Amino acid sequence: MRISTDCVGCGQCVVCCPSEAISVCGRAVIGDDCTQCGVCIPYCPLGAIREDET
Repeated sequence: MRISTDCVGCGQCVVCCPSEAISVCGRAVIGDDCTQCGVCIPYCPLGAIREDET
């Protein structure tokens, strides 16, 4: 997952993450324990979370 600069640090992604892999420090930060499940994507009100492009 990737967090764009559109993130305002609202924390909605932190609340919904089943892996507890997201923290907020000004804006969201995705940790190494992210499983890439994508649950957080629809919870972001600004669409700031996207899948990594491979």
